[in-house]
Amino acid sequence: MARLRDIVVDCHRPSALARFWAELLDGYEVAPYDAAEVERLRGLGILDVEDDPSVLVQPRSGVGPRLFFTLVPESKVVKNRVHMDVDTADVEGELARIVSLGGRELQRFDDGHVIMADLEGNEFCVMPA
Repeated sequence: MARLRDIVVDCHRPSALARFWAELLDGYEVAPYDAAEVERLRGLGILDVEDDPSVLVQPRSGVGPRLFFTLVPESKVVKNRVHMDVDTADVEGELARIVSLGGRELQRFDDGHVIMADLEGNEFCVMPA
């Protein structure tokens, strides 16, 4: 039986998008860089972790899917084929927080859910809990 391990998001700015999602999701963080990882990146010619081509966002508890934000050359062209849904007890408060992180509202629905976009225009839904 398969289990969901990782969700990979192609993007232009992995570090910025990883920080956005780490702030958006309760209990998640950008994985810390240890000396070995910094050295591995340097070996690839990457001197600043902000230029890391694949940034990991992980659950602090170790339970749940990880998110990888991976550098790709092409831009997003159309609607995502797969998107994430998040839920909250306070939709309006969460929408305001997401906008303060750089997200933007795209569409509201009568059932209370709202389609949002992250920093690179990737759609996701905020659902009432």
